[in-house]
Amino acid sequence: MRRRDFVRLMGAGAAAWPLAARAQQAAKLPTIGLLGVDARSWAAWATAFAEQLKQFGWIEGRSVTIEYRWSEGRPERVAEVVAEFVRQKVDIVVTYGGAVAAFKQATRDIPIVFALAGDPVGIGLVDSLSHPGGNVTGLSLEQADIAGKRLDAVRDVVPNLHRLAVVANVGYPASAAELAAVLATARGLGLEVTPYEIRRAEDIAAVFNAPKSQADALYVVEDALVLANINSIVAPALSARLPTISANPDIVRAGALISYGPNYANLFQRAAGYVDKILRGAKPSDLPVEQPTKFDLVINLKTAKALGLIVPEKVLALADEVIE
Repeated sequence: MRRRDFVRLMGAGAAAWPLAARAQQAAKLPTIGLLGVDARSWAAWATAFAEQLKQFGWIEGRSVTIEYRWSEGRPERVAEVVAEFVRQKVDIVVTYGGAVAAFKQATRDIPIVFALAGDPVGIGLVDSLSHPGGNVTGLSLEQADIAGKRLDAVRDVVPNLHRLAVVANVGYPASAAELAAVLATARGLGLEVTPYEIRRAEDIAAVFNAPKSQADALYVVEDALVLANINSIVAPALSARLPTISANPDIVRAGALISYGPNYANLFQRAAGYVDKILRGAKPSDLPVEQPTKFDLVINLKTAKALGLIVPEKVLALADEVIE
């Protein structure tokens, strides 16, 4: 399924189904409640998830029902979906780290699989990676652990990098932890670092009110709030001629310079494996949290040229995707 077809389906398909038929089908099939950030950023990942489920024999609409919902990065919307899924008594929830706490608070019975979460132990989603405990398990992003590699990547392309701005949603504990890791690593490299803390979409504009001369590059700590407001970050960063780096390739496709992080499609494919096991009787508490095994370097060559930067051949040779 192509990305644009998925977005169109999610936007209009559910409304087109006869309500009686949908209710009858939902009553017969196991139901997966999938809560993502938005259809645009999650389209390819949700497609990878559904396609992998097929490999396990769970065919959407035939042997399983998937209810798609989107939070738009808003906590109040997360609360609405949590209440809806609990009320519907879905068989399993698939979501992201920032939404797990709300689900944990609402139910101890419905299994919860996070397809991506930063520092799941540190932020209290699970007891440990090997023994998650409770009704939650999934896949860790290791964001803080590879912050140094992202800084190495941007330094290769921005050789005169001395001052770094960092944007993070400190309302999400994993982002706060990554922010601390970035600050420590950057200062260890002799960089002057200015952190910008955000907690809501309205805080983003203030980040770019400071004079352009205050930073040579921008590090964006990814979370649901950031993903839901990509253009509000990338567009002013480009206007300020700030080379921008993050973990998520969607931010690069929107115009940022570099991303280095886990292969998200692979994480969602592996999340399908958790769902398969749980639907066949496994308990989340018996399924260890797994770490990323594939990492991607994505470079926006068009942005580099617009910023007057030359991407070294050695860096291009390492890239998994180059946007021209």
